[in-house]
Amino acid sequence: MFSLTYEFKLKPTKNQIAIFEGWLEQCRRVYNYALCERKDWFKSRSCQINACSLRSEYIISADTKRSTYASQCRGLTVARANIPALKAVQVHVLQQTLKRLEKAFVSMWEQGHGFPRFKKVGRMRSFVFPQLAKQPIQGNAVKLPKIGLVKFNQSRRIPEGAVIKQARVVRRASGWYVMLTLQWNIDVPQPMPHGEAIGIDVGISHFVAVSNGRLFSNPKPFRKLECKLKLLQKRVSRKRLGSNNRKKAQAKVSRLHERIANIRKNYHWELAHNLCDWAGMIFAEDLNLKALAKGMLGKHCLDAGWGQFLQVLEQCCFKRGVFFRKTDAKKTSQTCPNCLTETGKKLLSERVHSCSHCGYTTDRDVAAAQIVCIRGLAAVGHTVKMLSEGKFIGIPTMKESPSL
Repeated sequence: MFSLTYEFKLKPTKNQIAIFEGWLEQCRRVYNYALCERKDWFKSRSCQINACSLRSEYIISADTKRSTYASQCRGLTVARANIPALKAVQVHVLQQTLKRLEKAFVSMWEQGHGFPRFKKVGRMRSFVFPQLAKQPIQGNAVKLPKIGLVKFNQSRRIPEGAVIKQARVVRRASGWYVMLTLQWNIDVPQPMPHGEAIGIDVGISHFVAVSNGRLFSNPKPFRKLECKLKLLQKRVSRKRLGSNNRKKAQAKVSRLHERIANIRKNYHWELAHNLCDWAGMIFAEDLNLKALAKGMLGKHCLDAGWGQFLQVLEQCCFKRGVFFRKTDAKKTSQTCPNCLTETGKKLLSERVHSCSHCGYTTDRDVAAAQIVCIRGLAAVGHTVKMLSEGKFIGIPTMKESPSL
């Protein structure tokens, strides 16, 4: 089975917008109530039996089992029979909200994420329809259960043979969107190593350095719009809490944040397609992005969005039939790609790689990308040639690629 998600912008009526907002609020309340149940159970088990504090601990019977997705779905059925507001929302949408909470706890246990938090008003921004009718697309509208036909801007054609399995309605600063999950009953083979190989090294001074000597500039979307964002946030702080003017000022801040994210993601996709045009194999560093985000250059690392770029590049490579693999990132800037001799640590101000053993000189980031390429070729079983053997003859010291 092969799945893909298409996103379209909705054009709902005022009545449909009111329904969307009401459903989001009910999903938020169900999420918070279910989280409260689980949190109370954990607190009641977080102290010794003979030293329980009545002021800070919850006392729940020892026979009470921990709340699970199945038990909370049964409780939801009882609540919908007694609460009309819950009954107005489709039951599968509320069940998906409980499943979302279950995934948050699984991520906490297995991936080390933090404890799930309660959602304030406006923080719940999407809900899911796990099942749709057989033909949900009717002209320029999508048919959603219990809501009906909602017009949308079909920016791309739905491929033939694709089955629409689910729909997610998302609220953003720029409007309402629907994310349709398409599924084909086919098996798509993974790309195999073939063709020319390149290695890439991500950085801050240059966003990407390629092993063939190309350098791509860093767009820095947040840094360029930071002053404007600071001005809008000051205007929000001057408005009275709960007023309509404050909500309008907050909407402007949200739209600017969305604009920054769109600029960054568009650059990532354009660069990924550009790299796929050059090679049949692309190798990248396997970075510890969480540690980099907490360092002294964390703001610049998050602005660059390396994690999103690597995900986009992997998706683009799969779409274009290019082999993609991550390699070990240790000492890529401390090894000479010409003779594989360790040259020692370099300061961040040292932007040129100069090997005292063989005399090879090039841009520091390009040298790191060449090491990534050598390691990637060795990992897939290809014969690796050194630069001195004619693998990368004629690499310039620095060559700035034209802006995308």
